[in-house]
Amino acid sequence: MYSQHFASIDQTELRRMVEGVGEQDVRIALEKEHLGIKDFAALITSSADPYLEQIANKARQLTIQRFGRTILMYAPLYVSNYCTNGCLYCGFNHDNQVDRLLLTPEQVMQDAHIIASEGFRHLLLVSGEDRRYADTPYLCQIARQLKGQFSSIGVEVQPLEEAEYAQLNTCGVDSLTIYQETYDRELYAHVHPKGRKHDFNYRIDTPDRGARGGMRKVGLGVLLGLGNWAMDACNLALHVQYMMKTYWRTQVSVSFPRLRVAAGGFQPSDPVSDKHLFKLICAFRLFTQDGVLVLSTRESAQFRDLVFPYGVTQMSAGSKTNPGGYTDHDASEEQFHVEDPRSAGEVARAIKEHGYEAVWKDWDVQLV
Repeated sequence: MYSQHFASIDQTELRRMVEGVGEQDVRIALEKEHLGIKDFAALITSSADPYLEQIANKARQLTIQRFGRTILMYAPLYVSNYCTNGCLYCGFNHDNQVDRLLLTPEQVMQDAHIIASEGFRHLLLVSGEDRRYADTPYLCQIARQLKGQFSSIGVEVQPLEEAEYAQLNTCGVDSLTIYQETYDRELYAHVHPKGRKHDFNYRIDTPDRGARGGMRKVGLGVLLGLGNWAMDACNLALHVQYMMKTYWRTQVSVSFPRLRVAAGGFQPSDPVSDKHLFKLICAFRLFTQDGVLVLSTRESAQFRDLVFPYGVTQMSAGSKTNPGGYTDHDASEEQFHVEDPRSAGEVARAIKEHGYEAVWKDWDVQLV
């Protein structure tokens, strides 16, 4: 499990490496076909700024070579914002006085119908972390009802046991997204003061359990700006590398959520600029090569249109981040404010204007 591997990483030495890279290291990285963690670190620091155009062009060419000029489209469907955790940065924080809602299976189907009518065939079910509401039997029930409309159903919910992921997989769920938020143990404990999420090791081992439980794709990420973003990015890269080597049958994706102001008013301690995020996207493309890179509606339309050709292969559109958001069943709090409010069709047209194709469905389960 990754918690054991992570414990063997000397974080002090990793920080020295990140802080010690220079332009020569950037030039060496650009000459390599396969990058190590020092090369990755060189590409995301200020030493890489003079070479940004060269880095970007290499990332763009590699993306076209590996994925073609395509962007896979997906939509999130929030089913519940009940949560037992006390994450200081999240609108779903248990202590926040916000309107809560758990969608009934019928309400989920109504939202899903709207999403499907816009062309989406890849759906991500999202919930707060409270097993009294969006538990595994509930998720299995709605997955069974949804799998006839969607070719891929993913979950971004509370960490589960391996057997629970296997159970979800038999019901039609094929992917898992789980963010570690930060790899800084002390900061992690501070921003997650209570709830099951307080357990760092249980959280960090979730991708292992998901892959062992049969998930076709496992998505990782950190909440950029929560801690030292360069250190978190390097630790994320090492985690991705471990997953790709250990579970080579499982596709690995990386998301790039930047910390946004939510209910409770939490502010980023180490804000990530547009340039920083652009360098991260390019660096992850060159480091992972075949990894799926995801950019959500947390980012503005202008930024997404500018950067997606340089490594991004999957994007959301028309997203609602509160339960019932697509049909306005009842008032409920959103997890974060959407920065790109365009409809799915508008995003698809923008992708086409750049010479790329929006792909709504990329695979089918073969029924035996």
